[in-house]
Amino acid sequence: MHWQIFKAFLRIGLLGFGGGPSSIPLVKLEVVDKYKWMTNEEFQDVLAIANVLPGPIITKVAGYITYQLKGWLGVINSLVAMILPTAVLMTVLLALFTGFKDLDWVQGMSAGVVPVVLVMLAVLTFEFLQTAKSAMTWKFLIPFTLGMLFILEFLNIHPAIVIIIIIVLSLLQKDKKEETS
Repeated sequence: MHWQIFKAFLRIGLLGFGGGPSSIPLVKLEVVDKYKWMTNEEFQDVLAIANVLPGPIITKVAGYITYQLKGWLGVINSLVAMILPTAVLMTVLLALFTGFKDLDWVQGMSAGVVPVVLVMLAVLTFEFLQTAKSAMTWKFLIPFTLGMLFILEFLNIHPAIVIIIIIVLSLLQKDKKEETS
């Protein structure tokens, strides 16, 4: 399994151009869809927890997943697989990019990455909404989403605070359901 962990996170490290947010769909593809190390719901829980904690999201997600699979050796394996090749590639690409940054095709390639990442994140969001829809109704989900948008954008409340409140409310709701059954 260590070899599978290394291959999966090496691909993520090599293909996750644009940082953590662009790598999240790749992690889901490897961890949930390909190797089935966790369910979609478990992956969503890991993302929620990782968003609350400080630091780069992709290393927190990789560390948590691989710790659950293979302990500390799994964590070291996945982080080395993700970080080392990326560091080497970034050093090489930075040297090349500074030499060719004024060429039209290099500028076009750089600008072309943004829409690809946006589409990947939109697909991931759509999949999360499909999962949420199965657990909740649209009558709840749409006002909840709009309410969260309002809280985050217009009241400027930090996302970590909102996530913690949602987790607490979810746990309280789960306790109420268990008491009634």
